[in-house]
Amino acid sequence: MDALVLILLFAAIILSVAAQIKVKGTFRRYSGVPNRLGITGAAAARRLLAANGVRDVRVEPIHGTLTDHYDPKARVVRLSEGVYDSASLSALGVAAHETGHALQHAEGYFPLTARGAIFPVVSFGSKLAFPLIFIGFIITSLSGVMGRYGIALVYIGIIMYAAVVAFQVITLPVEFNASARAIALLEDDRVLSPDEIPGARKVLFAAALTYVAAAAVALLQLLRLILAARRSD
Repeated sequence: MDALVLILLFAAIILSVAAQIKVKGTFRRYSGVPNRLGITGAAAARRLLAANGVRDVRVEPIHGTLTDHYDPKARVVRLSEGVYDSASLSALGVAAHETGHALQHAEGYFPLTARGAIFPVVSFGSKLAFPLIFIGFIITSLSGVMGRYGIALVYIGIIMYAAVVAFQVITLPVEFNASARAIALLEDDRVLSPDEIPGARKVLFAAALTYVAAAAVALLQLLRLILAARRSD
């Protein structure tokens, strides 16, 4: 069982690396294809927000590459340098995707709300989980009462990491829904023509693979830790 989990974990890590390479390659490919309207990512995001009655969300630039995100607390769609001022198919796909998150927030989309609710726990747990597990396994090697305290620390760390895994899993429907909304928004508002939609869809599909790979790695890592804890208990 341990060997199978390690093989699957290794395969998931390879998938994760491949997904990162694919999303960067696909984004780069369609970054060189301008849309027929010449509309930028920032302009598209503002247009789509207004078309859907969301007028209290700002659109701002942010430094970096593929650092695009929606900030629900500040109610801001932040677009990276390669998206904000770009009129490429990649830029419009990403801008529409982040707009999709803003619409999810405005509608109270449950998976997004649930993800936000557990984020404080995840943020705290992600910092402590592996240190606790590592220290716990060291203490477990001791005999007597100290060994029992060690395995307790391991299980506490695993519970914290399980919250991180839950966050990764909940992220999947959030991201898939935002991408589906993005394509629908671009089609319905005629920001992209029918022959331009496939390019934007490929960019979003490549991005979705990174979330799937991350969730797979997290789930298999959790299973590996549980098996190791049971063996030490």
